Amino acid sequence: MVISKDLLNEGESIVVSTRTHPKALLLPILALVVLLAVGVVVQNAIDQGTVTGAVWILMAIGVVWFVIRPVLVWLTATYTITTRRLITRHGVITRKGHDIPLTRVSDVAYERDLIDRMLGCGTLVISDASTHGQVALPDIPRIEETHRTLQKLLHDLHSDNPRDEGA
Repeated sequence: MVISKDLLNEGESIVVSTRTHPKALLLPILALVVLLAVGVVVQNAIDQGTVTGAVWILMAIGVVWFVIRPVLVWLTATYTITTRRLITRHGVITRKGHDIPLTRVSDVAYERDLIDRMLGCGTLVISDASTHGQVALPDIPRIEETHRTLQKLLHDLHSDNPRDEGA
């Protein structure tokens, strides 16, 4: 869904592929409603063509900035967990990405506030053995399922590690 299979290494397969929860679109939808309401109120209050046209141009700029831009950001931000790594990609014009090999992941946790619990999403917090320390992935849908899947992958990865067999 979110990452091309051409970007995977040989023997690597996608386990979880998602983008942030659609709750990230609630504010842009609210902004659209407010901008349209303001435009209609101003048009009805001021019946001058030039002023009304200028207001609608400002409303259009507001729609692009507060509605279309966040939707594009939401559409282009992806999180993928493969059998070997965690892959994050984001950016509309300039694409940025971060890959964390699962062998470097030392801890996986999640955080959920009240709204997240109602919507079934949350923030996945991944601790790795690097100078970055932790990577927080906000608004992951089905957070508990994703957390369990990642924990199982890590367990399987470490149980297959020959260094651990002698311990």
